[in-house]
Amino acid sequence: MTSIKSVKNQAGLLLKNRERELEELCLKIHSSPEAGLDEHKASSWLCNFLKQNGFAVKHGIGELPTAFTACYGKGKPRIALLAEYDALPELGHACGHNIIGVAAAGAAIASTAAVDCYGGTVMVIGSPSEEFHSGKELLIREGIFEEVDAALMVHPGDRNITAIRTLACITLNVEFNGRQAHASANPEEGVNALDAMLLSFNAINSLRQHILDSARIHGIITNGGQAPNIVPGYSAGMFMARARDTGYLETLKAKMIDCFKGAALSTGATLKYRWADAYCKPMKNNPTLSTLFRENMSSTGRFMDADIKNFASTDMGNVSQIIPAIHPIIAIAPEGTSLHTADFSKAAASGQGIKGMLDGAAAMAFTVADILGNADIFKRIIDDFQQSRE
Repeated sequence: MTSIKSVKNQAGLLLKNRERELEELCLKIHSSPEAGLDEHKASSWLCNFLKQNGFAVKHGIGELPTAFTACYGKGKPRIALLAEYDALPELGHACGHNIIGVAAAGAAIASTAAVDCYGGTVMVIGSPSEEFHSGKELLIREGIFEEVDAALMVHPGDRNITAIRTLACITLNVEFNGRQAHASANPEEGVNALDAMLLSFNAINSLRQHILDSARIHGIITNGGQAPNIVPGYSAGMFMARARDTGYLETLKAKMIDCFKGAALSTGATLKYRWADAYCKPMKNNPTLSTLFRENMSSTGRFMDADIKNFASTDMGNVSQIIPAIHPIIAIAPEGTSLHTADFSKAAASGQGIKGMLDGAAAMAFTVADILGNADIFKRIIDDFQQSRE
């Protein structure tokens, strides 16, 4: 049997031969940012690229038009590489999802060397709208992950981190309906929906000092009225709640809604609210997968911090609750550069961004080779996951 080292060398050559194409695709997606569930161009470009490289592609899976699977090989183990490609409103790819999507595609193509040698299946799962709709959870509910044995992805950041600690996160949409009136001639006839939203913000701010340090609440006003001389008859906002575990998230949700109910009672406005149907769960890192990835990344000259670090929220946490998974962070920007900023968006199209994408693709492909080429390693990965559930 061909040695794993030899297979990794073949994988590295496959990746090397497509570096130019991968860079062009990464920059192309970056220059055409699309919001969650509307990533038609990015999804199509990734699917076409994978199809041209021998993958069997299914587009529009799980009743999500921009979701897809791209498979190579057959049988077990089935290893998934997760692609994200949604952008943020106004800021574009300020979370670097162009890098995530293309790294997954590059790793999948490089992993064909291991599939051809050892058997098994490598697949890319294109999961839309990580930012706002927890697309991976929606795909889980549609059974897309039922036959998957393990899942890997990389996320760009400002440090090289092997494993992350994340918060459960859910989105809340809020509306207040009041009554319009002339703000000067007859304000007494109005019910100010904007005042209700502002009172809610103040109540949330007061609540923050009485919740766990690890929890988070934040939000924006998406509609605050039409003109300063009209009592606003309608206001709307979007909020997010985060907590270390789903139990405290439920506690936090109840406390938040009390803030909005109190504001409605104070102003006379009518409250309507809706929690998102899907939400992010905490990340459960697989130790064996994490160690393999860290060791394989060192072959690129990049060295990963082995300690678990805090990292906001991700719907990869939902995947990690049902199968072995990892979500390492690859530095593409100077330490201290925050995600969701214009500076990070620039980094996602920089030379360091492209290098991070290629390094991440290589480390994932080499890790796939370890899994497919060594039954003992695959067993340890599964054992780790089973123990985490006990």
